[in-house]
Amino acid sequence: MTWYMKLIDYRLKLDSSDATGPAGSNDQPSRKILTRINSMVMRFLMTLGFTLLLLPARAQEVDDLPAGQDPNVRSKIQAARVAYITDQLALTPEEAEKFWPIYREFSEKRKGLRLQLRDSKANPDPKETTEQNEQALVDRQFEIKQQELNLEKEYATRLLKVISAQKLRTLPDAERRFRQMILEQIQRRQQQRQLRDQSQKKPQEQNN
Repeated sequence: MTWYMKLIDYRLKLDSSDATGPAGSNDQPSRKILTRINSMVMRFLMTLGFTLLLLPARAQEVDDLPAGQDPNVRSKIQAARVAYITDQLALTPEEAEKFWPIYREFSEKRKGLRLQLRDSKANPDPKETTEQNEQALVDRQFEIKQQELNLEKEYATRLLKVISAQKLRTLPDAERRFRQMILEQIQRRQQQRQLRDQSQKKPQEQNN
C-alpha cells in the first residue's frame, strides 16, 4: 500500500470513529490515529537519511528543487508531501483524486514563474549599470508577484469546485509546515554529520 493510500485509510478510520462512536468515546482512538499519521510521515522523511543534505537551502518549496536533483530523493519527498497534505486537509479519496492533478498543475506553473525570477537575478544585462539592473529586477519581482497572484486566483476557483473553502485556506499552512519538517530534518542531519566529523578528528589529532 502506498503512503497516500495508507493515509487515506487512516483518515477513513478516523472519520468513521468520529461519526459512529458515542460522545466522548472516540477521543483516544482519534488521537492515536493522528499520532500514527504524523509518525508515519516523520519516519518516511527520516528514511531519506543524508540524501536530504543534497537539497538546496534556497528552495522555497519542494517544487523548487532543480531539475538535476536526485529523482529518487525528489520522488520520496513528493510522496511524503502528498501524504502529509492529504491528511492535513482531511481529503476524502474522491476529493484527493480530483485535487492533486489540479494542484500539481498549479505548482508546476508557479515553479515556472519563480524560475523566471531566479533567471533574471542570475543574468543581469551587461549593457546596463548596476542601478539600472537593480531597478529592472524590482520591476520584474512585482511583475512575477502579480502573475503568481493571478495564477492563485485562477486555480483557487478551480479547486473550490473540488474542496471546501476551509480546506483551501488550510493548504498554505500545510505547505509551510511540511517545508519546515524538511528543513528540520536537513538541520538535524547536518548537525549529526558535524558531530561525527568532530569525533573522528579528535583521535587523529591525538595521534599527531
